[in-house]
Amino acid sequence: MNTMNEIFGEVIYTYTRKQAIEDGQLICVDEVAREVGFRIPVAVTRAVWADCVEWGEADNCRQTYQDEAGRLWDVLWMAMNAARRGAGAQRLVFQLYRVPRGGHGVRPRLVKLVAQIGPGDDGDPVITILLPDED
Repeated sequence: MNTMNEIFGEVIYTYTRKQAIEDGQLICVDEVAREVGFRIPVAVTRAVWADCVEWGEADNCRQTYQDEAGRLWDVLWMAMNAARRGAGAQRLVFQLYRVPRGGHGVRPRLVKLVAQIGPGDDGDPVITILLPDED
């Protein structure tokens, strides 16, 4: 059987999960994830953070009062519920309602997210929460 190197050649470059967290492309949310019930590391993509978690004082004044801690809890809680329903799946699509940022709206809108489990930098399982069009 051919090895990956025999088929594709030597790896030119790898971008690790640790580097993605250091660069801000992934946001580590392990502490809150443990409180929700996750037992393995969890990170969300920058895009998920911007769309579903990020919320500041200007947003409170312009739209409605919320906070990042509550919005993050909602994302992780819905991901945990999806994980319980889809035990054993590597990729789960789930939905939640969140008030979109940047406008004047106060009505929650439905968004789809993906929770994907896979090997981390050392091969141990990790979860990444991302938008459906991210990989």
